[in-house]
Amino acid sequence: MKWLELFTVAGATLTAAMTVVVLYSLGVRLTAIAGDGADGQRSWQRPVSYVCFGLCALAVLFGLYLIIPYFSK
Repeated sequence: MKWLELFTVAGATLTAAMTVVVLYSLGVRLTAIAGDGADGQRSWQRPVSYVCFGLCALAVLFGLYLIIPYFSK
């Protein structure tokens, strides 16, 4: 068995899953904080949360692109 390839795939999977979870959690947290503050005080948090959600969606779509054989021909 090729152990190096197994550990490479496991490490890539763990890293990708952690990245998606952290981006989504950060987006949810920033959205919640942006709703609590005054209008001018936290104006940067809502756009940053949307960027986090967008990056999370791109990571999921890229994963689907890699999994579905029709798209990777």
